[in-house]
Amino acid sequence: MLRIRLRRVGAKGQPSYRIVVADSRSPRDGRFLENIGYYNPLVDPPVVEVQDDRLEYWRGVGAQCSETVDRLLASRQRRAAESDSAATA
Repeated sequence: MLRIRLRRVGAKGQPSYRIVVADSRSPRDGRFLENIGYYNPLVDPPVVEVQDDRLEYWRGVGAQCSETVDRLLASRQRRAAESDSAATA
């Protein structure tokens, strides 16, 4: 099964993550099929960048997001909706 999940990169104490598509049996930082974005938790607010077209493609072929990636994507959409409503007001 394919999973869309986080892959840790960065130095000790300074984590940064890539959002990748990988086989669910691969180790966390092991082999992956495609890098589709990144997540930086060290800035305020945390930055989540994802190639939406590639995300939809992989979901279309059966890849499932991990719980953490689902939560990050939901918070990204919520922040985008809040900024859109603030811009129109």
